[in-house]
Amino acid sequence: MSDGDNCRVTEQNPAAVADLARRSRIAGRSLAGANRGVKDRALHAMADALAKAEDAVLAANESDVAAAEQAGTAPGLVDRLRLDPGRVGGMADGLRALAGLPDPIGDVVRGWTNPNGVQVRQVRVPLGVVGIIYEARPNVTADAAGICLKSGNTVLLRGSSSAAASNAAVVTALRSGIRATGLPADVVQLVPGPRTVTDELMAARGLVDVLIPRGGAGLIDHVVGNSRVPVIETGVGNCHLYVDADADTEMALEIMINAKVQRPSVCNAIETLLVHREIAEDFLPAALRRLAEAGVTVHGDERVAGYGTVVPVTDEDFGTEYNSLDLAAAEVDSLDDAIDHIRRYSTGHSETIVTDSQSAAARFVAEIDAAAVLVNASSRFVDGGEFGFGAEIGISTQKLHARGPMGLPEMTSTKFVVSGAGQIR
Repeated sequence: MSDGDNCRVTEQNPAAVADLARRSRIAGRSLAGANRGVKDRALHAMADALAKAEDAVLAANESDVAAAEQAGTAPGLVDRLRLDPGRVGGMADGLRALAGLPDPIGDVVRGWTNPNGVQVRQVRVPLGVVGIIYEARPNVTADAAGICLKSGNTVLLRGSSSAAASNAAVVTALRSGIRATGLPADVVQLVPGPRTVTDELMAARGLVDVLIPRGGAGLIDHVVGNSRVPVIETGVGNCHLYVDADADTEMALEIMINAKVQRPSVCNAIETLLVHREIAEDFLPAALRRLAEAGVTVHGDERVAGYGTVVPVTDEDFGTEYNSLDLAAAEVDSLDDAIDHIRRYSTGHSETIVTDSQSAAARFVAEIDAAAVLVNASSRFVDGGEFGFGAEIGISTQKLHARGPMGLPEMTSTKFVVSGAGQIR
């Protein structure tokens, strides 16, 4: 079966989504019986094939980036789309890192023996056929494929049209690596075609076991609101940094710059700075100067404006995930006010406090409802690779079985295995 066979969805043939899903389910039988050695060899082969195809991937990506820039796409979104040798190498390294991680399939979550001698074990199993609907970032293509394969799942990859050429080049390389190890290439499939194909994927209940949307609020809301297939919801990142009265100002400045400037287009970058009034006079002049030097536009309230040049902040600003060198800022009177502000505007992604007060840190951790809460560390650490997961499917902000960066265990379900010696009830 050639890689071209993976691209039969066209504007005239959207129903082929069901065919792709059936092929995924068939391929999943081979993957279900594969041990860790087989899967790890496939991951290394995928990484090698991706590295070998670097020139083709970069050429495809160059055409996607040129089209995006010509269409007037925002710089932050273009940055998410853009690949370079370092990013392609990082994709390959992520696959190799996954090969070095334990295989979650078959792990016993809990187990016991009943008084009648019946043994009960709850073990990890794959979710099945996983559909990933995502925007722009072609690195997600490799990350999702690798995580799904290692966790025993087959994957249907539905990327955005803005990254169509990049995704096709990456999937072609990944499938060639998989095929070289003897596994069916259909464990990883691309779902191309017009926008209506996304609706077909969301309607494929019984063929697709779970959908995971990864992108902006519009995409996520559309999938959650319209899918007939169960959805694991990832979330946008309106992330806050609160500098407490007892904060080390130099530490706070370094964390602020890293969390905002290092890569502003990603979901774990901070979008709002909150500063306790008791430390504002020491912290804000230096903070505004450092942010200006880094090219950040600060949208500040009247109290922040007293310490430097800012753009007047609006209520809409406080609710915005900028994905750019923009930052909302406010001075607050207390830890309670900071917590209230965050609880009002947070998307439940990653929230940070800088403080030397153990009691303030404990209250912040206890009262902030988010997938990740950080104390004296940059929110940029909220990432599957940084957590040691090898890579991530996305960062879930829901409250079901998966929350935060989704690595291998989060891509599994469980089943109960009951063993006896002829016992009857």
